[in-house]
Parts: sequence; structure tokens; C-alpha cells
Amino acid sequence: MGNEVELLEHWRELTPEKQQKVLEFVKLLKSESETIPPESDFVPQTPLAKKLWSIRQRAIA
Repeated sequence: MGNEVELLEHWRELTPEKQQKVLEFVKLLKSESETIPPESDFVPQTPLAKKLWSIRQRAIA
């Protein structure tokens, strides 16, 4: 059984209130994945991390 079919079967068994909670949860999950900070916000903390980060940045460029 595919995930979508299973999801729909469970969905139909829920009360309208619980269906609304599921929708809110899915929207929350989607917004969390969209708000993950980009990798460029990373700030190395130790001297070794700073050196490795510098090497990584040069390798990418």
C-alpha cells in the first residue's frame, strides 16, 4: 500500500477538528523546511574550524 493511500485511509477516520490539526502540522513542517538558514550563515568557532572553512570556501570558488 502506498503512503498516499494509507494517509487517505487514516485521514477519512479523523474528525474534522483533527483533520484541521493535521493540515496545520503539515503547513508547519513545510514552513520549517523553507526557513532552514543557508549554509553561508555558518560561523566557525575554533581556529581549526576557521582554517577548514577557509579551505572549503576556496575549493568551492
